[in-house]
Amino acid sequence: MKAQWYSIAAAVALSVAAQAHDGNFNQPRAVFVMTNDADSNEIISYQRNQYGTLFAPHHFRTGGRGSGGKGDPLSSQGSLTLSDDHQWLFAVNAGSGTLSVFRVEGASLSLTDQIATGGAEPTAVTQHGNLVYVLNAAASSSVTGFVFHNGNLRELPDSERTLSANLVNPGSVDFSADGKFLFATEKAGNNIDSFAVLPNGTLSDIHTRASAGPGAFAAVSAPNGTVLVSETGSGGTTSALSSYHIQPDGTLAVVTASVPTLGAANCWNAVTPNGRFIYVSNAGSSTISGFAIGNGGALTPVPGTVVGTNPAGSGNLDIAVSADGQYLYTLNSAGGTLGTFGINADGSLTNLGTTSGLPKGSSLNGIAAN
Repeated sequence: MKAQWYSIAAAVALSVAAQAHDGNFNQPRAVFVMTNDADSNEIISYQRNQYGTLFAPHHFRTGGRGSGGKGDPLSSQGSLTLSDDHQWLFAVNAGSGTLSVFRVEGASLSLTDQIATGGAEPTAVTQHGNLVYVLNAAASSSVTGFVFHNGNLRELPDSERTLSANLVNPGSVDFSADGKFLFATEKAGNNIDSFAVLPNGTLSDIHTRASAGPGAFAAVSAPNGTVLVSETGSGGTTSALSSYHIQPDGTLAVVTASVPTLGAANCWNAVTPNGRFIYVSNAGSSTISGFAIGNGGALTPVPGTVVGTNPAGSGNLDIAVSADGQYLYTLNSAGGTLGTFGINADGSLTNLGTTSGLPKGSSLNGIAAN
C-alpha cells in the first residue's frame, strides 16, 4: 500500500479522518483517480469523510494499459466514469484499446470485466441504464455501444458510429439525462455531434453542428436536459461556457452562447446532482468558475464567476462533484495534488486545501467522486 496522503483542511477534519482510517475502509464515500500509466493502468481510490477530507489511498489495477505521456495525454473528459447508481466504475485503457469495469463497494473496487472497445485509443465512456458507449479517438474517430449487465459488457451489434470525419480529436461523450440522445465533441473541427438512441440501443445518423464559440472540448448533460459545452477559447482568458436545448430531432439549439469563465483553458466541467450549478476547470489559470443553470438552460455566472483557486501551476485537468453535492474535487496533474472545495448553497466554493502525493506532471487523467 502506498504512503498515506492527507489534505490540508481544518484540524477537526483531520481528526475525523484519522478516526475513519482506523475504522471502515468500505465506507460509502470515495474519490477515484486514474493513473493512465502506459505499463499498467491503475485506479487510485481515496476514502472521504463528511468534511470532504481524502485519505488512505489504495491502488487497483484495471488489467489494461494507459497511454502514458505527460500533461494531458488523453485530452478528454470522462475517461473515468461512475454509473448512474454509483455502484460501478468504468475506466478506459487507451494503450490497450479496452474498457474495464469495477464493482464499487465504498472505497474498495473489484474488477468484474475488461473488453475491447472496437476502435483505437478509447478516451471517454458514458453509461445510461443498460447501455454503455465508448469514444474511440484515434484513426476513424467513433463511438461504440455495449450492453451492460451485472458488471459485464457485451458489444452491441451495429452500434458503431463514426464522427463527422477521421482524426477529429474528440473530447467527450455523454448521454442526455433521459438517455434518449448521445453527444460527442470534436476539438479539431470545433463541432458538437448528436445521435438519437434507437429502441434497440443503437444510434441514429449523426447530426453535427458548429460550437457556439471556439474551442469546444467537453459536453455534459444537466438533469433538466440542458447540454453544456466547455470552450477553451482562442487564447488568454477567452474561455467560455455555452448551453443548448435538445430539439426533438436530436439537433441542438443555443440557449446561452459563450459566457466568459474569466479563466484560461477551460476544458472540463461538472454539474451538481441537483442540477442547479455547473463548475468548469480553467487549467491555464488554476481556477474554477461557477454558473447557475436556469430551468430553460440559461446560464448565469455565480457572483464573481471565478469561485475557486488552486495553487499556481496546478494544471487542474479534470473536475468532479461528489454524489451528495457537498464537495468538488480537481485533479491537479502538474502539481501532483487533488484540490478540495466545499460547495455552498449559493454556488460559491470554500477552499479546503489539497491532497498531495501524486506524481507531478505525469500521465494522470480522469476523476470521479461518490
